[in-house]
Amino acid sequence: MNVDSFLAHYQIHENPFLAEEARHDRVFDRLADSNPTHPDFSKILGQIDRPTVSVVFGEKGSGKTAIRLLLAKQTAAHNKNNPRQCILLVPYDDLNPMLDNIARRAGNDPGTALQGLRLEDHQDAILSQATTRLVHALLGEANELNEPVLLPHKPDKRIKSMPRQDRIDLAVLAALYDQPRSGSVRHRSRRLRAKLRLGRSALMRTARFAATLLTAVAAAMAITWGLITVDQMPWWLVPLLGVTVAATVLLWCYWGWRHLNLWFFCRKVRDEIRAIDRDASDLRHLLAEIGPRALARQPIPQRNGTAPSDYRYQLTRRLVQLLRHLDYTGLLVLVDRVDEPQLVSGDATRMRAVIWPMFDNKFLQQEGIGLKLLLPIELRHQLHRESPQFFQEARLDKQNLIDPLIWSGTTLYDLCTHRMRACRSTNADPITLTDLFDSDVTRETVIDALDQMQQPRDAFKFLYSVIQEHCRLTPEDTPKYKIARLICDTVRRKHVERLHAMYRGLTPA
Repeated sequence: MNVDSFLAHYQIHENPFLAEEARHDRVFDRLADSNPTHPDFSKILGQIDRPTVSVVFGEKGSGKTAIRLLLAKQTAAHNKNNPRQCILLVPYDDLNPMLDNIARRAGNDPGTALQGLRLEDHQDAILSQATTRLVHALLGEANELNEPVLLPHKPDKRIKSMPRQDRIDLAVLAALYDQPRSGSVRHRSRRLRAKLRLGRSALMRTARFAATLLTAVAAAMAITWGLITVDQMPWWLVPLLGVTVAATVLLWCYWGWRHLNLWFFCRKVRDEIRAIDRDASDLRHLLAEIGPRALARQPIPQRNGTAPSDYRYQLTRRLVQLLRHLDYTGLLVLVDRVDEPQLVSGDATRMRAVIWPMFDNKFLQQEGIGLKLLLPIELRHQLHRESPQFFQEARLDKQNLIDPLIWSGTTLYDLCTHRMRACRSTNADPITLTDLFDSDVTRETVIDALDQMQQPRDAFKFLYSVIQEHCRLTPEDTPKYKIARLICDTVRRKHVERLHAMYRGLTPA
């Protein structure tokens, strides 16, 4: 018997249990606004206009990615309904670029790169994501995910009303952290400075350079003329010639010292910001356009005796302040897929090296920033082995900890029923999950089977296998549209054995 024929009998036009990944699940996309979710979702979400931290540990397939997508949709809906209290969404679910940059600095040695990972590296990566998305929006460009970033009505007018110091702060953040995937960083910086009305300093520097060049030309002409007509030169021209030559030498020495000093400064900044792929020459050009006076008051990360994270905290506070000028009340950072980067490859020890620097109470409790850490269950086992000092510093008791993310059979039953209804015709009669089975398969029997699956992904796999097995054992010429209890029990035993073997590490998921 064909599966499509079985589903068509119930007016189901799409298999609701086919997808295993929320990112590629069309049914989930349609139901994201009304789909039953985990009972703890409201605790994980919190108040969107007052973003807070949440730490979630969950098995593979427990719905962490689905929760991340729901958080993003809830944030987008909030921004649409509250244009004066928006939240800037920062997806921090692809750690490959950050880890690759650090590994490159460490000579492509994964062990050295991960062991030396710092909280400052995460701060730099998050600042880069947020700044890049903000600059995309200010310049009217689509971001790398083609996601809309709402800006206030007449953003140019808002920018003009911003204090000059705030506009300089935004230019510095862009110089340090703006990372477009294509195009020239320098051209993008010029466009941003024009938007921020910060082009005058560049004009003045050009004028000073032209004056220095003209002085050098004048000195060269004076020397040449003096050497040719030294016998006929007036006495007063000799000191004037000397002053001209001395001024030219001093000006060129000053310019050379300025550029050399900026060059070494940019190399130090580049070495300190390891998570960002920024060339020292580009950084020198971008900072030179801002001007030395403006840079003197900026917390640019460098090693000079100050704690490196303090610079990042100051820059983060300035970013939040800038966002408030544009009707944003804060940032929401979504951390997910920690086990997927190439340098991690699902290794629990490497995941620990990546995530543990973020378990700092000062970092997690920053004003105006909410971090949602959706972490694999393997890190929960690592966490329970930590010392009391670690828990004292992390203060997980105030971080909205979900430990672990557990689904009941009843919740999974409601979830599967809702998905099945969403795949039916709009004019079809109501249906429940038990309508697919014989009368001796009660609702409690199905709920008990789903409770043993524990996760949405495994629940979908179980129901998919039940339907597949029923169709495999049913001839096409004598169709039967009710699944027998024997098939349900047989498939359940196989899946329970698979799950037990997976938890012991004997088989893949």
